[in-house]
Amino acid sequence: MGPSGSGKSTLLHLLAGLDRPSSGIVRIAGVDLTELNDKELTELRREKIGFIFQTFNLLPVLSAEENILLPLSIAGRKPDREWFERLIDTVGIRDRLSHRPAELSGGQQQRVAVARALISRPSVVFADEPSGNLDSKASGDVLSLLRQAVDDFGQTVVMVTHDAHAASFADRLLLLADGKIVHDGEAASPEQALDLMKAIG
Repeated sequence: MGPSGSGKSTLLHLLAGLDRPSSGIVRIAGVDLTELNDKELTELRREKIGFIFQTFNLLPVLSAEENILLPLSIAGRKPDREWFERLIDTVGIRDRLSHRPAELSGGQQQRVAVARALISRPSVVFADEPSGNLDSKASGDVLSLLRQAVDDFGQTVVMVTHDAHAASFADRLLLLADGKIVHDGEAASPEQALDLMKAIG
């Protein structure tokens, strides 16, 4: 968490290998991203990283199922059907698989995006304001899904959020201000997170 302009998105882009750091090291699954060329970085992102965007980023011409399986299609990998079935039941969109994004609610689209991020069993999932465009019910559902991915699937999730309620789902809370970490501790209640934000604000 952190105020606008604190460096949250920059940090997320560095961690996900979308931008290169001017100094320091980023390691994912034991691999130093700063030592990889563009081709190697693309492969690592495809194999080890899942991404959930605030704007869903689903392809409008593909069905929900095709959108979920897209990372595997691009990588030329066959889906593990058992994992796919478990995922779609977990995110609760079995009856919407043949629908295109325009035929889905915002919450359903984000559920598809969560399943897409998890389908390749990445080492880490980066979530950029994953509940930012959703109403409170859909937001709670998506945050619960991410929590379940951690608890039930052993998934690592790194989430950027402005929302103290969203932050309360995490195990660990980092606060950024002016590009620096100013707080690193256990996740707090929404009220405690807001108090921390006010203190740095």
